[in-house]
Amino acid sequence: MPEIYVDSDACPVKEEAARVAKRCGLNITYVCNSPMRIPEQAGSRLVIVEGQRDAADDWIAERVVKDDIVVTTDMPLAYRCVKKGARVLSPNGRVFSEVNIGQILATRDLMAELREAGAITGGGPPPFQKKDRSQFLQSLDQIIQDIKRSQ
Repeated sequence: MPEIYVDSDACPVKEEAARVAKRCGLNITYVCNSPMRIPEQAGSRLVIVEGQRDAADDWIAERVVKDDIVVTTDMPLAYRCVKKGARVLSPNGRVFSEVNIGQILATRDLMAELREAGAITGGGPPPFQKKDRSQFLQSLDQIIQDIKRSQ
């Protein structure tokens, strides 16, 4: 069975991921740069990775295998995990795949360049909403069902 990895430092759906993991009998690992509270349940663990800024991302990318599930908003991490065959989704339920990850990463890089050049100011992601939480749960359930069917 797959493992769920949550890039936890700013993840708003830790509780939801825990409930799905428990219901489906999956282990879940929360990876972060500093101590935090996680849902206490069998099969869950917290890994605190100290060091450079991307240390938690590197930890996840080094361990993830085909059909593991990764929850992250970090596009370079999503790219690395998709390339290893993992199923990747964001906290708002957007699923990243071989088909879309290249375009998403290119758009991210372009927007960063435009912000640095001063062509775009302010902004940032929209506030997290109840519909995002619902979409996350739906996408996570779908990914788990897809994995079960493929095994």
